[in-house]
This record gives sequence, C-alpha cells and structure tokens, in this order.
Amino acid sequence: ASESFTRKNINCSIDESFEKFADVLAAAKAGGIKVRGYVSCMADCPYEGAIAPAQVAKVSKRLLDMGCYEVSLGETIGTATPDRVKKVWEACLAEIDSSVLAGHFHNTYGMAIANVYQSLLQGIRVFDSSIAGLGGCPYAKGASGNVSTEDLYYLLSGMGFATGINLDALMHASQNISQVLNRANPSNYANAYWQTRCA
Repeated sequence: ASESFTRKNINCSIDESFEKFADVLAAAKAGGIKVRGYVSCMADCPYEGAIAPAQVAKVSKRLLDMGCYEVSLGETIGTATPDRVKKVWEACLAEIDSSVLAGHFHNTYGMAIANVYQSLLQGIRVFDSSIAGLGGCPYAKGASGNVSTEDLYYLLSGMGFATGINLDALMHASQNISQVLNRANPSNYANAYWQTRCA
C-alpha cells in the first residue's frame, strides 16, 4: 500500500507491480492454481509513515478484482495499535467481504496478538503466523517476526475457535526450531507451557 516500500521491496511502483502480477495471475488461472494476494504496510511504512486506510482498501480490492482468492493485509513493521487496525478493517470491509481477507501481524512492539484480537472483532478469521515468532523484514529496520503460532493458538482456542492444530506437535516443533537456531522463543504461551511441564 506504500509506493516507497514497493520500490524498495520489488523495485517498481504499485501500478507497475499490478502489471507484472497480471501475467502471473493469468498463468495461474490457466493452470488452475489459486493465488493469494498480499498488501504490505497496512498501517505504517518505514519510509512514508502512516498509510491511509482508503489506500489499503483500494489496493486490496484491486488484487481481488484481478483474481486473487484472498488478500492478506500485512502490518509489516509492527507499529500499529488495535485502534488503527480497526480503521483499516473498517475501510476494507466497506467494500470487501471479510471472508476473502486475512491478517499478517508483526510483533515488533508487542501488539501482534492484540491486533489479531481486534481483527477477530471485525470478523476476520484467517491469520498468518510463524512458529516461535520467526521472521522479520529486511526492508524495515528493527521489524521483528510474525505473531507466534503458539500465542495465536492460545488466543483462538481460548475463544472457542477450532484451529485444527495438534498442540503437542506444535510445541515440539516450536521447542526444536528454537534449539536449532539457538534462539530464545519470544512466545509467551510457549514459555509458560514448558515452565509448567518442567516445574
């Protein structure tokens, strides 16, 4: 949703990126392959600052009109708070059905799970996450990884949503990748889970 970020990320303008995507979408459609669209910088850009919610809605609708089956809105640098996230969803939901929208939240300032909760209140039901909060963005200095799958699982299961996740497998994968990378797991749920089992 940011011209500056698009330039840094894929070396073209937003309009030019759509021209390139048109060929990819056409080829995917011909091959019976579903395409998921992503919109970076749903709230803030590291180069431009705040992004207008109307701009996010415009780019999202354009991706859907081109043939994406779903569009995930990325809170790329993890600076948004739930009140701002709500405004973005409101702008999008005025034109787009919630069933074709998803959320992608980074946890730089610890707001990812709160932003997921706000998104749930707005009717969003699909979220990207990563085990042990892995990830980040090379074009956004200081941006941390995505919301951890462990914390997302805890929120969703606690609210009564069926996730289809095998908890034992999730927690062992989480522990394993953290050990392999020799990296502390930032997930609150993962840390509490293992502390209660090792006590």
